[in-house]
This record gives sequence, C-alpha cells and structure tokens, in this order.
Amino acid sequence: MGKDKSSKKTQSSNPSTTAAARSPGWPPFKPPLPVVQLYPEAPSEGLEDKIILLRNFWPKSLCRDYVNFLKTLPLTTTPGRPKRGEAVRVNDRFQVDDNHFAEKLWLETGLKDTLLDESYKHLWGGDAVGLNPNIRVYRYSKGQYFDCHYDDSNLVTLQHPEEPSNTINTKTTWTLLLYLTSVAEGCTGGETVFYPRDRKSPKEEIAIAPETGLLLLHKHGDDCLLHEGREVTAGEKWIIRTDLCVKR
Repeated sequence: MGKDKSSKKTQSSNPSTTAAARSPGWPPFKPPLPVVQLYPEAPSEGLEDKIILLRNFWPKSLCRDYVNFLKTLPLTTTPGRPKRGEAVRVNDRFQVDDNHFAEKLWLETGLKDTLLDESYKHLWGGDAVGLNPNIRVYRYSKGQYFDCHYDDSNLVTLQHPEEPSNTINTKTTWTLLLYLTSVAEGCTGGETVFYPRDRKSPKEEIAIAPETGLLLLHKHGDDCLLHEGREVTAGEKWIIRTDLCVKR
C-alpha cells in the first residue's frame, strides 16, 4: 500500500501453512526460464541505485498464459475512498501468501543469479535471500490509476529454503513489478512514473511504459522515490507484484 516513507509493517508467513493450501494453482513456467540472459539496466543515468529494469524477464507467451489464468481469479476492486495517509488507487486486485510461488520466481527464473551477481548485489540493502510470499495481482482497466505515493518497507518472516521448520527474519527493500501486458496487447497509458526530487514535476519525471515481460524493480522504504501509476486509457494493464527480502 502506498503511504509515507517512514511506515513499516510486519508480515509473517506462517511456516505451518503449506503453499499448496493457499496457492491458486499458477500455470507452469513454460518455456523454461530465463529465455534470454538478463541484463539489469537503469532507465536514466544516475538512478542505478533506485530503479532497475530486466527486459524479457518473461516471454510474451508466458505472459499471455498468465493473463488468461489471472482473469479466472476472484479480483476485488479497491475502495473509492482511501484511508487517511493513503494514496488514491482505483484497480482490481488479488492477494495470496504463497511461499512456493515466491520461491519459484526467485529460483527458477534466473532472478536470484542475476541479482546476486557481484556487480549488483550491493544495491539491495543487505543479503538478499528471497521474495516476499505476499503475491499481489493488479488489473488496471480503462480509467483506473494509482496516484502519487511511496511504497512501504515491511518485516517478513520467510521459510528457510533448506530447513522448512526454520525461518529467516527479513525486511523488504525493493518493489518488484512484473508487467504482463503493453500496447501490443491493447493497453495504452498506465505508465509507472517516478519523480526523483520527490515533487510532481513533468520536467523531471521518469516514465516507464508497460512492456510485456518487463520486470521493474525500484527501491522502497525510506529511500523510495515518489511515483504513480498513470491512468489506463484503453485495454488492461496486468501486473504481478512481490518484494525483495534481505536478512535483518
């Protein structure tokens, strides 16, 4: 949820709850991932420590399979009036705690190897150990948007990948947004826009258009940039969101 920079929440993934009991039955990763070598890049010079893009993280065919699947989930429309301190957001969403799917995204997509490369692992704010099992699905239809906000850092308890009975105390440091649609699928508008000087200035904005298969990572918590999800003007913008977790 978008709030002020100082807000922190605690999310605990209960190790006694199996992924199978909560999983909606995600489609398999076909073809096997990654389909190309992943190269982290920044959208603008000087933002390498705040925004990272991984293009072709998922192939278009897998994105299409997931959109068809996500349409079958029980999406909930966000309230029209936000709580005090929250940004205005109008979209449809689905949320589930799924350790198994989070581990698959981390281990079976090339993401872990890419982010833990010596050239990049200093960016993450600590020892990156996995992804937040709190998986969120967002659909933005025509007229829907997410106003300017900051993303919180959260405290998350992860299952130990090799010792399921043990846990790892972590905090989230970067937001991960996986775009499943773009202009190619009829989605227009919906850019994710960052304001590096924490003020909404068109002259300073960094706008990233939805791109099918793109994984966008951006730093959150105390160092989060002010950002927004612009209104979708046609079609649907589909996103899967999780967060990078580091030991604490």
